[in-house]
Amino acid sequence: MEERWSARGSAARQRILHAAAEEMVAAGDIEVAAVARRAGVSVGLPYRYFGTRSGLVSAVISDFYDRLDEAVTNRDFDGDTWYDRERARVTTWVDHLYDDPLAPVVLGRLGGDAETASIETQRLHKAIELGARNIARGQRDGDLLPDRDPELLVAAILGGVHMAVAVVLTRTPRPDRSRVAAELWAFVAGAAEAANTSGETS
Repeated sequence: MEERWSARGSAARQRILHAAAEEMVAAGDIEVAAVARRAGVSVGLPYRYFGTRSGLVSAVISDFYDRLDEAVTNRDFDGDTWYDRERARVTTWVDHLYDDPLAPVVLGRLGGDAETASIETQRLHKAIELGARNIARGQRDGDLLPDRDPELLVAAILGGVHMAVAVVLTRTPRPDRSRVAAELWAFVAGAAEAANTSGETS
């Protein structure tokens, strides 16, 4: 059961979490003493709220995915067709990741400890589940070909776009975000074999 903190304790925990995110952006990893200095707290306080260094890293990564889920994954986009809704989702996804300084670090992580790897795997499986529902809806509506396995298809798409954006976010300078969104959408629509990939209504 998650411990409930006082308002003061919750504020301190949030300050440490914010400092840890800044430290991860700056250094590519987290060192608890550096986080404590950045947050202006004692070295022992992060351990009180997060248990271990791994717990702190996991909290930062979970917070990153919570914000991504709220902005993109769990959001219902307007549009009459699968094409309209998912193109808006891809564009919003690119914008969100371009604007989040943690994105290059989190998406570019190669491995990690068991705890953080478990979090990332759970989030991926949830994204696949939601994406498969979107594909199935597009198939029912006649926007997508009906003979594809939605779960396998969305897993392949997510893997491709994840790696593509991880590469793009590390480039200096970064490519124009609108161009990246357009190219990723062309990949997504082509992979799904959308009935309409030009954006024109039939």
